[in-house]
Amino acid sequence: MKLSSRGRGCCVAGSRERGPPPRSPFVHQLRFSPLEKAKIAFMTLTLFPIRLFFAAFMMLLAWPFAFIASMGSDEQELVKPLSWWRKIVDVLLKAIMRMMWLAGGFHWINVKGRRALPAEAAILTVAPHSSYFDAIPVTMTFASIVMKAESKDIPVWGTLIKYIRPVFVSRSDQDSRRKTVEEIKRRAQSDGKWPQIMIFPEGTCTNRSCLITFKPGAFIPGVPVQPVVLRYPNKLDTITWTWQGPGALEILWLTLCQFHNSVEIEFLPVYIPSEEERKDPVLYANNVRRVMAEALGVSVTDYTFEDCQLALAEGQLRLPPDTCLLEFAKLVRSLGLKPETLEDDLDKYATSAMKMKKEKVDLKEFSAYLEFPESDTLESMFGLFDENEDGIIDIREFVIALSVVCKPSKTLETIQLAFQVSSS
Repeated sequence: MKLSSRGRGCCVAGSRERGPPPRSPFVHQLRFSPLEKAKIAFMTLTLFPIRLFFAAFMMLLAWPFAFIASMGSDEQELVKPLSWWRKIVDVLLKAIMRMMWLAGGFHWINVKGRRALPAEAAILTVAPHSSYFDAIPVTMTFASIVMKAESKDIPVWGTLIKYIRPVFVSRSDQDSRRKTVEEIKRRAQSDGKWPQIMIFPEGTCTNRSCLITFKPGAFIPGVPVQPVVLRYPNKLDTITWTWQGPGALEILWLTLCQFHNSVEIEFLPVYIPSEEERKDPVLYANNVRRVMAEALGVSVTDYTFEDCQLALAEGQLRLPPDTCLLEFAKLVRSLGLKPETLEDDLDKYATSAMKMKKEKVDLKEFSAYLEFPESDTLESMFGLFDENEDGIIDIREFVIALSVVCKPSKTLETIQLAFQVSSS
């Protein structure tokens, strides 16, 4: 399955905004010149250990302040004005965090625009989300954030996170997601009594080549939001941390080995939703994403957090770089195949494919096989598999691709299924 000229046209569908980005947003590759390699080697032996020690020391220094300030505080105390000693702790922690980033080579932080007051915008939507260095605006504002539940158990860092009273969410627990949305809505509709909530609506890290689908959680309350865009205008991008690319420790090492790391934080004007947007969080999210994409000068695409697992599967299966698995997943969703029933659909289609007398089908036969009427979406999907552009595809390739989409983390099962349908 490759992005042939026919498939490419079908995927783009004549729209710059909805077309695929020039590369997968979940992949990041670094290429070093000989001079850059020499610089990294020099910095590793000289400045890197000093920076690492100083940054770790600053984090450890912040821990007791955050721990003491968090003791005995409850929800009622949080919505009251800060006591004088908590204001002092707040200033101290912000100063310590700024020194920590300074140790990491972020000598100055370029801030554009004006941060709205909590009464003006209870929610700050930040994008693109590309790294753990995106914590910089969080430590500058001490706004509450939405975090993975596992984060609170991280030594030292977990205490600092708890200090800003985040909303914890478990990606594997559907009930947790519902409670998270309800908590965001409750805080956002408190008329500025709660601290602002800073949300990364993409829900996962990308390489900043585009803005992927925004999750609707930040937009369900229907209150005004302030979009915040992040930029890292560095010659060598050591910041980006994606599902395929340098790991967390390698990113930390390479970033601390740069003489200077640039970051820009731009607060865009507050976005006030229309009545239609208040009733439709998805529409609201898409319109805010469009505004942020225009400010960044990038496209938008309908990839989601779940698609990043497909990018990981592509690497595990060693698929060619021009394989358009992410486009296929997007078309599967467009056809109306639901994630919760996808495994049952896979079993049905695999069984049907193994019973077929021939493996090559045309568009009409493909439509009958899927039990979907012919449509532009179905034709686009057909085009992804029609590599020779002769109007014929191998149905077995469709089944294998659907298996990867259905079970991105179970590559062994996909390989076993591939053998089964090929030998039938």
